[in-house]
Amino acid sequence: MPGGILLGEEFPDFKADTTVGPIQLHSFFGDSWGILFSHPKDYTPVCTTELGQAAKLAPEFEKRNVKMLALSVDSVEDHLGWCKDINAYNGDEPTEKLPFPIIADPNRDLAIKLGMLDPDERDKEGMPLTARCVFIIGPDKKMKLSILYPATTGRNFREILRVIDSLQLTSQKKVATPVNWQPGENCMVLPNIPEEEASKLFPAGVYTKALPSQKNYLRYTPHTPHP
Repeated sequence: MPGGILLGEEFPDFKADTTVGPIQLHSFFGDSWGILFSHPKDYTPVCTTELGQAAKLAPEFEKRNVKMLALSVDSVEDHLGWCKDINAYNGDEPTEKLPFPIIADPNRDLAIKLGMLDPDERDKEGMPLTARCVFIIGPDKKMKLSILYPATTGRNFREILRVIDSLQLTSQKKVATPVNWQPGENCMVLPNIPEEEASKLFPAGVYTKALPSQKNYLRYTPHTPHP
C-alpha cells in the first residue's frame, strides 16, 4: 500500500505550501471528504490533461462534498505559471487560478513520506518523479481508498467520481456496489445481513438471483440515495 498507509488508518496530517498559501491538511479538508492526487511534474503533457479534466469536474466533486488537493514536485511559482497552461488547454482564460490548490513539494519530502515516488520515471536531473497517486480521505480523516498509477498512465477522473459515489453510499447503507455500478443502479445486500433484517433495512425490496449452488448470496436491492 502506498506509503504504508492502510485502508481505515488515519491519513497523516501535514503542513504544506500551495498555490493558495500554506495549508494544514486536516484543517483544509475539515468535515468534508477529501481527495489528494499527485502528479509527476509541472509542464508535462499527461499531467496537464489530468489537471485540466480535474478542473472541469470540480463542480461534480463539490456536489459530493469533496475537497480537492493536487501535489507536484515543483515550486509554487512554477505551479502558478503552469496553471495558465492548464486553463488555456481547457479553452479558458489563462489565469493562475484553478478550482483547487496544488501543493509544492520540490524536495520530495511529502512524496517520500506518502510513498508516491515512481522509481522508473526520472527527470532530466535524474531525480525520481512522483507516481500518479489518488488518496480518498473520509470526514473522519481515515483513508477510504488509494490508487497508484505509473507516471506514464493518465487517470480517469470520472471513474474516481464513480468510486466516491460508491464510498459515500456504502458508508451510509449496508450495501456493496457490483462491477461497473453506476448511481441509480441496483446495489448488493451484504452477505452478513440475515434475510429478516434485510427485508426491514430495504423496504424497496430484495431480489435474490438463483444459482446452481443454491447459495442465496447474490441479493440485490434498488439504490435509494440517502437524504
